[in-house]
Amino acid sequence: MSNTVIYRNCRIFTGSETLTGKAIVTQGSLIRSIVDEDNVSENAEDLHGLNIAPAFIDLQIYGANNHLFSAHPGTEAIAHTYNYCLGGGCSQFMITMATNSIEIFLQGMDAVRDYWQQGGKGLLGLHLEGPYMNPVKKGAHIEKYVKKPTEEEVKMLLEKGRGIFKMITLAPEICDDKIIHLLIDNGIIVSAGHSNATYEEAQKGFAAGIPTATHLFNAMSPFQSREPGLVGAIYNNPGVKSSIVADGVHVDFVSLKISKQVMGNRLFFITDAVTNSDQGGYQHIFKGDRYTLPDGTLSGSSLTMMQSVKNVIQHAGIPLEEALRMASTYPAELLKTPTRYGKIAPGFAAEFVVFDDTLTVKQVIC
Repeated sequence: MSNTVIYRNCRIFTGSETLTGKAIVTQGSLIRSIVDEDNVSENAEDLHGLNIAPAFIDLQIYGANNHLFSAHPGTEAIAHTYNYCLGGGCSQFMITMATNSIEIFLQGMDAVRDYWQQGGKGLLGLHLEGPYMNPVKKGAHIEKYVKKPTEEEVKMLLEKGRGIFKMITLAPEICDDKIIHLLIDNGIIVSAGHSNATYEEAQKGFAAGIPTATHLFNAMSPFQSREPGLVGAIYNNPGVKSSIVADGVHVDFVSLKISKQVMGNRLFFITDAVTNSDQGGYQHIFKGDRYTLPDGTLSGSSLTMMQSVKNVIQHAGIPLEEALRMASTYPAELLKTPTRYGKIAPGFAAEFVVFDDTLTVKQVIC
C-alpha cells in the first residue's frame, strides 16, 4: 500500500503500555495498526532494539537558538524553535509570547500564518501568556502592558488570530466570566496563571470552564493553611490540569513529587524555555541552568522535553512510562485538533520519539 512505513525491532510505549515483539504500521501521517513483528516484511524500518514512544508536545516555549519569538516575530524564529524541539523529542509545540504590546502580538500572528503557508511543520499555534494577568504576580512580564481585558479587544484578537491564536494564560480574578466564555466558545485553551486568585476566585474560573493552569506554583497564589489559593484550587479540582516546569529551579523536585501524588494524570510538562536575547522588551541572560532578566528575575528555563522526563525520573521517583505520558499523552488531551496526538494507536498521528536506554533522543519521526 502506498505511503506505508513499518517500524520494527523496538520496544513500543503506546501511552498506556509497553509492547515487545510488535511493529507499528503507518500510512501517510497516521498510524494504521500495531501488528506482530513476525508478520511484517523484511524491508520494514529496523529500529535496532531502541525505545519508541509518542513524540512529545510542548504547549509553552518562547524561542530557541538566540531567536526569541517576541524579539524576532518571524518565520525564522519559529523554525529555530521547531529544530530545538525536535532535539528534545518534541514534534508539536505552541510558540508563546509573553505580555507585550498588541502590535507585537499581531506580528506574531502574521508570522505563524506565514510559517504555515511556507509549509512549516510542528507548530500547533500561538500561546499568549498575558496580558490579562494580575500585576502582583507578573513575574518577569512587562508591567506597563499588563491590563484587564475588554470584550472589544478580545474579539479583535480572536478575529485577527482566527485559526492561529490557540491558547491564553490569564488571571481568572481579573477576567469576567463573559470574557472566559468568549475565549472558550472560540476554541481557545484558557489556562489560569500569573494570578493572585483566592481559592474561591480560582474555583469560579474553573467553574466557568477553564481546563488547565500555567506552570504550577510559579506566579500564582500559594497553598496556605488559611487560604488555599490557586494551587489549592488546582489540587482540589479533579477536572483541572496544570503544566509544571521540571528543571528543579522553577519548582523544587519535592514539591513536584507531592503535586504528582495529589494530581496524578492532571500534571504535565512544559519547557517554558526562552533563549538569549538582548533586543526587545524581554532580555534573557543564560545563567547556567536557567534564564534571568538583567535584574536577576527568573525569566525562563533552558529545558528540553526529554530533559524534563529525565529529571522527574531521577529526582522525583516518577516511573519512565508516567514521565513519558507527562510529556505527550496528558498535554495532548488539552488539544482541540482534528489529528489526535499523544498515543501510539490506530488513527493517531504517526509522530514518534526514538530513544535509547539512557534517554538520549536518537530520532524524531514525523
